[in-house]
Amino acid sequence: MCIECGCSVRGKEVEHSHGHLEEDEHKHEHLHDNPQLNDKKTVSVIKKILDKNNHEAEHNRTHFNSKKILGINLMSSPGSGKTTLLEYLAEVADFKFCVVEGDLETNKDADRLKAKNIPAVQIQTGSACHLDAFMVHKGLHHLSLDNIDVCFVENVGNLVCPASYDVGTHLNIVLVSVPEGQDKIAKYPVMFRHADLVLITKTDLLPYFKYDIEAEKKEARRIKPNVDILEININDIDSIKAVADWIEFKRKMR
Repeated sequence: MCIECGCSVRGKEVEHSHGHLEEDEHKHEHLHDNPQLNDKKTVSVIKKILDKNNHEAEHNRTHFNSKKILGINLMSSPGSGKTTLLEYLAEVADFKFCVVEGDLETNKDADRLKAKNIPAVQIQTGSACHLDAFMVHKGLHHLSLDNIDVCFVENVGNLVCPASYDVGTHLNIVLVSVPEGQDKIAKYPVMFRHADLVLITKTDLLPYFKYDIEAEKKEARRIKPNVDILEININDIDSIKAVADWIEFKRKMR
């Protein structure tokens, strides 16, 4: 159940999909009698779903730890540049990484990554607006984690629901792009409160938008005072290297 948007309340039932690889799909238990977000029965089911998810997330984290892999959850609205960042990281990073890719439909992002020789598996969530720990667990079974240093979970493009679900990673990186406008951090504080690193992307477009980047950094640090912030754009390879260096530092600190 998505706490912020209530996306799993549909008609006369609360349901939540684990996602699927190809046609496989699994559902959580249902709640009938016209559920509402403030209904005690609905709240009980929400808690049960989140408790199960958190238990599975710990299982995923234990699996990463046993392999000495750093897990990173990449989150942003659609089009902020998550997949593009991964493509460029493959060119400059000293660490080896794989990707669990999440989208409602298609394999397009996973195919892009595979074209760059990045091990990737696509999770098609159907109608679910985020990945959960069960989806990630299933995806990991379709990846070889031998000789992998970092596993990225590229979440569904959404600045609301992914913040509520622990998928079993160690760190959260949240992207926000200049073309999205100077209000996303203030409007979606839950997401940025969970961030270990905020990436302000497409900064090469700053001359074409009314975007006060220093004000956005100030807002991010108002929400989470100790958050790290980097500016990146694909025309400045040094900015991509700075992200790789940040990840490598965090990996070595574990």
